[in-house]
Parts: sequence; structure tokens; C-alpha cells
Amino acid sequence: MGVFEGRFTGAASLRIAIVVARFNDLVTGKLLSGCLDCLSRHGIDVSETSGQLDVAWVPGSFEVPLVAQRLAASGRYQVVITLGAVIRGDTPHFDVVVAEVSKGVAAVSRDTGVPVIFGVLTTDTLQQALERAGIKSNLGWSYGLQALEMGSLMATLP
Repeated sequence: MGVFEGRFTGAASLRIAIVVARFNDLVTGKLLSGCLDCLSRHGIDVSETSGQLDVAWVPGSFEVPLVAQRLAASGRYQVVITLGAVIRGDTPHFDVVVAEVSKGVAAVSRDTGVPVIFGVLTTDTLQQALERAGIKSNLGWSYGLQALEMGSLMATLP
């Protein structure tokens, strides 16, 4: 019986792209900071000149899947992390954006075979989003761990 598991160490050869939505950047900036902290503490060189990590900013979460698709299909990255924050308002816009970004990110992973980490918060209030981006805990850290685990796991699969 074969058992396949990802590891959180030995990430020196892993190339990662992060797609970050600028809309709600009070939240997404904090997610990015937590994610970069996690990756750095696990051996990823997050400096701008490292060539190991690239960050692409997009206008909003709706645009995340398109850029994630381009990056994943480039063959340059073993993992793509998506970061965004969609906060419910008084219109149905929230439901449309959440549905499209989640379907879009899932499709990128399926279509390219590159793991795409879904780090788009979907909350009812700004307070809930801020709690998930650092007031109580920073989910950006978790998204970084998921990327390390999936990048490692994909390298071990037959």
C-alpha cells in the first residue's frame, strides 16, 4: 500500500505564485503578510529578487481566476495561492462574485494540474474578514502551509 503525504520542509526548489485582489486591501494585505511570513519561515525566499515567489495584484476577487489560470499554465510555478476578500453587502453582487471566483479557482486547478490554494475569504461583515486576516488569527499563514503541503505532495505522486 502506498501512502502519499506532503511535507512542510524542503521547499527550496518550490516556485510559488500568489494572486492578490486589491479590493478590500485592508484585509488582503494582511492575508498576504501572513502568507509570506509562513512561506519565509519554511524556507521560501520571499525577497523580490529571489525568483522563487511572484505576487500578482488584480483589481478584485472576480479577476483572480483569470490571472491564476495564466500563471498556473505558464509551467513556471508548482503552486498558486489566491487571496481575496468578498464581504456581503446589501445587493446580490456578493453571491455572484463568490460563485464565480470559487468555480473559477477550482477550474484552474483541474485544467492545469497545478494546485491552486483557495484563500478568498467570504464573510458577512468587515469585522469577520479582519478577524480571519489577523485580529484573531491570520488565515494567510494557513494558505501558505497548504501551498507547501500541496507542492510537496504533487512532487511525490506517481
